[in-house]
Amino acid sequence: MNATLLRHTLSAQFARLIIIAVALAGWGALMPVIYVNYGAQFRQLLDSGLIPRQFADFGGGDIFSLPGSIALGFIHPISVALNAVFAVGFAAAAVAGERQRGTLEVLLARPLSRRVVALTLYVCVLAFVAVTMAALLGGAWITVTLTGSTGELDVGRLPVLWLNGVLLFGALGAIGLAASVSFDRLTPALGIGLGVAIVSYFLEILGSLWPDAKGLQPLSLFHYLQARDVLTGNVDPFSFVLLAGVGALALAVALVVFPRRDLAAPS
Repeated sequence: MNATLLRHTLSAQFARLIIIAVALAGWGALMPVIYVNYGAQFRQLLDSGLIPRQFADFGGGDIFSLPGSIALGFIHPISVALNAVFAVGFAAAAVAGERQRGTLEVLLARPLSRRVVALTLYVCVLAFVAVTMAALLGGAWITVTLTGSTGELDVGRLPVLWLNGVLLFGALGAIGLAASVSFDRLTPALGIGLGVAIVSYFLEILGSLWPDAKGLQPLSLFHYLQARDVLTGNVDPFSFVLLAGVGALALAVALVVFPRRDLAAPS
């Protein structure tokens, strides 16, 4: 890892990181408010049969409990899209974007190996994801404290959920980086990163809403973001190991492919 490249990259993305973190903190703060004010009403609608039972469990989250509402905030498309700005967007553009602009050669002209460049960029991805995950959980915890609902949530489980989220989006970031080092243009690299994220998300949500498609959920990376289970103390170590393994495998691909590429003159 190169400290100079790390500082430069973090500095260049600082303003964007603050904006995304503030947005996620606001989103995280909103979900417990909805639970406190409307959770009982939604429960009555469910018990009355007006809401189908399968819609009570959206991707492993619900609005009928505090852990469930926080989990719902994690798996909601708004949260996923905001976290994907760095996990998918930045990762895909990290090398392919520089290559497309013709600036990658300037970076590689310095005494840096390609593996060091790729590894440093991935550390940046993890740093960005770590901050955005902390902002999301921080916003939720502030609201929980202000509404006096701390008795319904074990704060000691929040760091475990933070790690679960970092591993998920870190895996997506590693896939995006592997695609980024494989192409000279941003479009195919971004297409692969987005494609994996969107298909994975679709399989998880489809399986949670349609019982016949439940068997597709294990094929989704989002299935291993066990937010509600973590917050209720039902931690599945396999989910953490699998996400870490996917991230490590994708990073290994990037570290092998990038040094072997023959970079032609930019066109």
